[in-house]
Order: sequence, then structure tokens, then C-alpha cells
Amino acid sequence: MTLRRTGLVALTLSWLAAGCAPSPRSHAAHEAGHGPRGHRFERAAEWTAVFDDPSRDEWQRPRDVVAALGLAEGMTVADVGAGTGYFEPWLSRAVGERGVVLAVDVEPDMVRHLGERARREGLTRVRALLSSPDDPNLAPASVDRVLVVDTWHHVPDRPAFAARLRDALRPDGRILVVDFRPDARRGPPAHHRLSAAEIARDLESAGLVAREVGPALPEQAMVLGQLSPAQQ
Repeated sequence: MTLRRTGLVALTLSWLAAGCAPSPRSHAAHEAGHGPRGHRFERAAEWTAVFDDPSRDEWQRPRDVVAALGLAEGMTVADVGAGTGYFEPWLSRAVGERGVVLAVDVEPDMVRHLGERARREGLTRVRALLSSPDDPNLAPASVDRVLVVDTWHHVPDRPAFAARLRDALRPDGRILVVDFRPDARRGPPAHHRLSAAEIARDLESAGLVAREVGPALPEQAMVLGQLSPAQQ
């Protein structure tokens, strides 16, 4: 699949917008973009108020999500599906001055916005990176941790994508997938939602050891995938 502006992250952010209770105008824009070709987010600045709404903290619980990654000073972490950069301040604090945060997105204007936000907020360790819907564009053995939030259910070929993420991990690397559960009150339509078991199977198909981790989030499952001893 070639890079498209209707790609992986843009698709997912539409459901995130619904979860953040956007204004009527934003909601109308979200609904207008829905269709078989996905959603377009060509103007990142217009979506900042939705995706970075402070009320998101109540159900996204970024502190708990970042803690589940097990980050340490000096690590490199990739935020695959970074959007407008909601998690970048949290990740930057976790990896410290010697760490690196790769903010990965398929939408060019989101990548532009991520770079500008990092400069504006003094997030000197953040690097904005353009990817494609079927390839996170991460070099082999280049990252210690991968975070994929509210995006997994839109990956075209999840087992293949999981394999690409696996190849990007360094020894003792981990992938944390966070996505809406089937019983969630917000997020995508029910047929797009994924159970923790489904996410775990995707990661296990790439040879990773996967398990659901806590603490429990109000709307989402968190599944951690790790390299097996044979892969390290």
C-alpha cells in the first residue's frame, strides 16, 4: 500500500475525536469525512483542540499508559500514530535528556505539526517521522519501546505490521498496544473494536510474547508484546 493521507493514523484519530467530545463543528467535520476511503486530516492545527482536549486525560490516563511501557532514562521510544503529539510530553519526560522520542505519523501535515510543537514546547528529544499505513518506517533494532494508541484497529494487515515493529526492537524491547475494547462506551463502531485476546494474537503471530497488562483503563485494553528469549 502506498502512503495516503487517508492512512492509518488519520483513520484512528477520527474515533479519538469522538471520544474527546468535540464541538458540534468538529463533530460534523468528523462525520463528513467518514467513508470507505477513511478520513482526511490535512490541517493538523484544526484538530489540536479535539485531540489534545484536557478531558481526554480522564479516560486515556496517559500516566498509566506510559508507566506500562517501562521506560527508563536514555531509551528510544516510538509513538506510532502520534497524531498531534498528545503523548510526546509524557514520553519525553520518561526518557529524559539522553532519550529519544520518535513521533510517527502517516499524515504529512501531522508530521509538520509534531515538529513545530516539539520546537515550541522545548521537547528537544522528539523527532517527527513520516510513515506509511503498512510500514512504521523504523530501522531494524533501533528502538527500545513502541507505543501504539487507538490505532491498531485500523492497521490493514496487523500481523505483518506487528512483524515490522518486532524487527525494530532492540533486545529486551517492548510494544504496548492500547485500543478500544468491544464494551467501550466511546471509540469506533463495535465491529472495529478489538479485544485484548485479538490484539495479543496479532503480536504473537510475529513471535512476540503477549499479555494484557494493567492498570485497567476505562475504555481500552493494554496489551504488551515482548521479544521471546530466542529473539533477543
